Amino acid sequence: MNLNWVNTVRWKFLAIVLASLGLTAILLYLGYQLGMYLVTVPPFTNYLNFIVVNYGSHMVMSIVGPILFIILYYLLTRTTIRRLENVNNSLQQMAAGNFDQELHTSSHDEIGRIAHTMNDLAQQLRTNLDKISSGLGQVANGQLDHRLHLEDDPSNEWMKVADSINRMAEQLDHSIQEERNAEKTKNDLITGVSHDLRTPLTLILGFLGVIENDRYHDEVELRHYVNIAYEKSLTLKKLVDELFEYTRINNGMPLHVEELDMVAFLQQLAEEFVPSLKKADMACRISTELSSLMIEGDGDLLARGFENLISNAIRYGRKGKYVDIDISRSERYALIKVINYGEPIPQSDLQFIFERFYRGDRSRSSGGTGLGLAIVKSIMEVHGGTISANSDRSQTEFVTRLPLRLSKTTS
Repeated sequence: MNLNWVNTVRWKFLAIVLASLGLTAILLYLGYQLGMYLVTVPPFTNYLNFIVVNYGSHMVMSIVGPILFIILYYLLTRTTIRRLENVNNSLQQMAAGNFDQELHTSSHDEIGRIAHTMNDLAQQLRTNLDKISSGLGQVANGQLDHRLHLEDDPSNEWMKVADSINRMAEQLDHSIQEERNAEKTKNDLITGVSHDLRTPLTLILGFLGVIENDRYHDEVELRHYVNIAYEKSLTLKKLVDELFEYTRINNGMPLHVEELDMVAFLQQLAEEFVPSLKKADMACRISTELSSLMIEGDGDLLARGFENLISNAIRYGRKGKYVDIDISRSERYALIKVINYGEPIPQSDLQFIFERFYRGDRSRSSGGTGLGLAIVKSIMEVHGGTISANSDRSQTEFVTRLPLRLSKTTS
């Protein structure tokens, strides 16, 4: 027979009530018998007779009985109440952050089960807090690859705390890696600038030294040396200008945004390159099925970007005789391709050509500063666009994607 129902607080209180009633009845009976005996004892005879005559034995028992019941009920429930007080004190300790205490109980009623549950909860809290504290300590000591793994239900709040700490460590690790990359980028930029500035500057100083020390033979040689120094000075100025523009774009330069029709914009830009194209014995062809293609962007910056691409196409595509500009629309983007038909870019160089100062032969844009294509990439990115390159034996194309204007995009 299952008697688990007996081990409940409800039945224990009922037993206490019954026991209190029973003990009260017994004590009243014993008291009555004692009173009957004391009536015959001279010192108590007058007092007891007075009470019985004036109040009656039933009245006395009705007053004494409830008092005895309350006293007995209080005494019999004291152990249970003390257990509840212990549970309450433990809960207060846990609320204050102390999870080290443990409730000792051998009872299997509701209070005992609550005590066992509280002990399990305190143990789980101690374990999880120790793991979290240890994990945070390792993160604080620089071990950002450490991850918390709590053995628990994924829907539990502790798992959410662990996930938050893991995400914090990942973000911190990512931020530190970005900072290190930024530092490396800065150092690489300084190294590249120093290298590219030193070469023309050394030549300029060398030829100016020859002139300063009168080591030329005649005026023709003098003018030759001056012309070389002047050409190298122009190269130096171009490098400084492109370096300034690159850093200005990448440092959050504000854009002067306006509506631009890329069809008309590129047609006008191609007209400006007619002298350079004739000099290279080349021609520019624009291919599009659109009458207009509207975007929002900084006209000066975009002009600089596409000028670099067209200049690059002229410089490296002379053998192909043509520079083709293809204008189309792809979903929410304006798709512009600048194509030349010169020597292909080696596949090993393609993934690096948009990096600063990359030393591949084909990576350097107009003037050979190594910043031209890096500037183009930065310009497209600050407009929310992208640029990529493809090259094979038949052609080399630079593909740019720029977001279309949100309304009245094309016709």
